Amino acid sequence: MQFPKPYTLAQIASILDIEFLGDAEFPITGINEIHVVTPGDIVFVDHPKYYDKALQSQASVVLINKKVDCPAGKALLISKDPFTDFNRLTQHFKPFQKSYDSVSKTAKIGNNTIIQPNVFIGNHVKIGSNCIIHSNVSIYDHTIIGDNVEIHANTVLGAAAFYYKNRPEGFDQLLSGGRVVIENDVHIGASCTIDRGVSGDTIIQQGAKLDNQVHVGHDTQIGRKCLIASQTGIAGCVVIEDEVTLWGQVGVKSDVVIKKKAVVMAQSGVGKNLEAGKSYFGSPAKETRTAYREMAALKDLSSPKKAKSNE
Repeated sequence: MQFPKPYTLAQIASILDIEFLGDAEFPITGINEIHVVTPGDIVFVDHPKYYDKALQSQASVVLINKKVDCPAGKALLISKDPFTDFNRLTQHFKPFQKSYDSVSKTAKIGNNTIIQPNVFIGNHVKIGSNCIIHSNVSIYDHTIIGDNVEIHANTVLGAAAFYYKNRPEGFDQLLSGGRVVIENDVHIGASCTIDRGVSGDTIIQQGAKLDNQVHVGHDTQIGRKCLIASQTGIAGCVVIEDEVTLWGQVGVKSDVVIKKKAVVMAQSGVGKNLEAGKSYFGSPAKETRTAYREMAALKDLSSPKKAKSNE
């Protein structure tokens, strides 16, 4: 999430009322999670296990809960609770903005785009030309939609990320300041849910087709010309490369990469990276031929004839 203009380290520390280590004039341009940080960003870390990863990342500033040696060229913000202070920055720079109309006056809608009755379009949404948005679709603030996109009834674009910290008093949600970006020629079925990024973007690239009842988690990227069948659930921070096919009821865990032209058969569970151009089946997903051979071997072992011969 980029700030509207650069801020200094001292200015950010003042917003949070916390101590900093580094040049007071050190420039900061945004905040991001560890997997999408770029130079100029703040990243937060609140567990010693991840200190080195954050300190060695591309982030220019680390919001951290312990005084440590500051790497050259970086700065630190010292916080008692980096998670809460990261949320405070999200609230400061991208606060919730109430809507007063079904289609916000700040929304921009292209030529020949059809908006059916009962659609909600939030603040600062951009929709391209020649799109069809069917009834009861909800498009949250800051969503970007390209040209020739069709979105079927009851789909929701831009709901908050499912991202929580477990505290003694209950779960504390990490606020979402990112966006959903839908590129040209994408078709999205009925009753799909596509969550916005926590600090970056959830992206569905050109020509991808989503069936009904597909869920896409925060900060996930779906490549060009992907086919995703109904009841598929994709967690946050997943990368699905171009021309991947996911058949019905596939489940994909977070932080997985599915490479180009891979095919995942129905009801499979993807728990690790998948190679390009191969077919997968099962839970955990294996190459289809391997999974089928294992199933055949188990069936053979349990057959009455085989059991009798082993007596």
